[in-house]
Amino acid sequence: MTARSSLTIVLAAGEGTRMRTSVPKVLHPVAGESLLAHVLAAAPQGDGARVAVVVGPGHEAVEKEARRLRPDADIFVQRDRLGTAHAVLAARQAIARGADDLLVAFGDTPLITAETFARLRAALAEGAALAVLGFRAADPTGYGRLLLDGSKLVAIREQADASEAERAITLCNAGVMAMDGRRALGILDRIGNANSKGEYYLVDAVAIAREQGLDAVVIETSEDEVRGINTKAQLAEAEAVMQTRLRRAAMDAGVTLIAPETVYLAADTTFGKDVTIEPFVVIGPGVSIGDGAVVHSFSHIVQSKLGRNSLLGPFARLRPGTSLGDGAKIGNFVEAKAAVLEPGVKVNHLSYIGDAHVGANTNIGAGTITCNYDGFNKHKTNIGEGAFIGTNTSLVAPINIGARAYIGSGSVITRDVPDDALALERSPQTTREGAAARFRNAKQRHKK
Repeated sequence: MTARSSLTIVLAAGEGTRMRTSVPKVLHPVAGESLLAHVLAAAPQGDGARVAVVVGPGHEAVEKEARRLRPDADIFVQRDRLGTAHAVLAARQAIARGADDLLVAFGDTPLITAETFARLRAALAEGAALAVLGFRAADPTGYGRLLLDGSKLVAIREQADASEAERAITLCNAGVMAMDGRRALGILDRIGNANSKGEYYLVDAVAIAREQGLDAVVIETSEDEVRGINTKAQLAEAEAVMQTRLRRAAMDAGVTLIAPETVYLAADTTFGKDVTIEPFVVIGPGVSIGDGAVVHSFSHIVQSKLGRNSLLGPFARLRPGTSLGDGAKIGNFVEAKAAVLEPGVKVNHLSYIGDAHVGANTNIGAGTITCNYDGFNKHKTNIGEGAFIGTNTSLVAPINIGARAYIGSGSVITRDVPDDALALERSPQTTREGAAARFRNAKQRHKK
């Protein structure tokens, strides 16, 4: 298959009015990635694999998302919505450059897989001019029916035009199609709009191919895989299917999910060996979890890294930019953001560690806060290895706490503490006058 070139045209011009939102339909998320991202991830990759995305007027956000995922993507605008074939021909320039295989996909079908695209392409490699993706619908009402003569596809009959016998057919059109790239424009240009809506329908390509003596075939897949998203309810249904897939893949790879139906994963979550995830954990995008790590119940993780044998939670939150070293522990009701915790660090209870670097084997006592925001800017807290931070301590950034320093409980630390020092301080800046002075200083730094 790698010897054949391909062009995947993703139709992403829909407004999604039934979603009742100002966000373009294909930008809604499933498992932490946009609908469009899932389709582009499944599309053929590598040398000889090109992508074109057809967007609606004014959909710069869709274009930006497409280029984030596939920087080489060609973007075309469908200014008038005159049917699926009209949308495909918006990418005429890309089609004319030639490809062995032309794939037409939809930006609102996030559950389609790379394996399905490969099966469609295999049918073309075996001599078919057209391969249509079909599925057996539990309720076929409203879908176009796929009419077969033996193994060959004869026509796609829309519900309104189908006879009673044809309406009994459960093999339905998913809309996704593969065409012989050498013949694609010859077929597409012959599609007319002699129908009640005056639109150009891609399904008519089947009859045209047959008229030209070319073979059309059906590749079957599951109904779940070709779910299109038009409403928030359908979005939730697709999320449920995707989560089932992701949980199954994680468990097949050796992850222990104690109550899998309560755990939410992102499409890009990665796991090491012997990982355990307890019930009611939410894992957002950009998370990697190392060998032997345990995530206790009711924890929330986004764009963070957990090292080997680290422990998290219960009731812990890791915000973007957080990294736990091997054997580090974050416990009950602890939040961390943009924080690097080196191996062996312990933050067991009721603390906030933000914009910080914490050296190896440091102990952070309960109720410790890194005061990283002065009302204008964020500032960094650096804590050396082996330090001990007593309970109910406020570290007012920017600040450096030396290695093996000992900070007494209840301290408000506003000055750097050297290595091996003992600090027990109630800052004068906790007074009304001190707080006012600190505000003036912060404001002056912000102006600079």
